[in-house]
Amino acid sequence: MPRKVLSGLVVSDKAEKTVSVKVERKFKHPLYGKVVTRSKKYAAHDETNQYKMGDRVEIISVRPISKTKAWKVTKLLERPHAVLGTVDAGVPVAAPQMDPSQTTSSEATANVTMGSEA
Repeated sequence: MPRKVLSGLVVSDKAEKTVSVKVERKFKHPLYGKVVTRSKKYAAHDETNQYKMGDRVEIISVRPISKTKAWKVTKLLERPHAVLGTVDAGVPVAAPQMDPSQTTSSEATANVTMGSEA
């Protein structure tokens, strides 16, 4: 029997040697004809812990490794660019601080209208 091959997005890499991969499939609804998206999460084996959240990976069916794990990551298809708030190493970065002297036009207008009423 041939092995099934799926591709999906890593949504969790918290477990040791395991990643959760979300696989989405699209199909046309049989009655209404609308394109419907369904997703399913698979626990996949990652021997070296090299795959991180946001990576697009390919998984292949294997013999059961544990109670919930019967898939193995075979290759990395795409690694996303740095996400806002993190760098490539996964270390959180502080968000830029706004100077209190700089206010937006809506805040300035609100301050003026409140001052004239009082």
